[in-house]
Amino acid sequence: MADYRVLIKPSALKELEKLPKRDLKWITEKIQSLSFNPRPPGCEKLSALERYRIRQGNYRAVCFIENDQMRITIYKIDHRRDVYKG
Repeated sequence: MADYRVLIKPSALKELEKLPKRDLKWITEKIQSLSFNPRPPGCEKLSALERYRIRQGNYRAVCFIENDQMRITIYKIDHRRDVYKG
């Protein structure tokens, strides 16, 4: 099985840089593992548009999974209480 490309939007990268260092390691490992398994256990579909939520501790990453192009685009990373606002 071919690996997926994981892309992080610049806005999500800024959000990632603001996270506490103790959580940053686990979240980056989870994001890197998406290239091998785009829908890990705990991954939940959010809407009809291939939007998914990836969970790591108290933080969530929201992404699009494009199977035809073998690409995952992460567009939001935030604390669970704030990730779905706005």
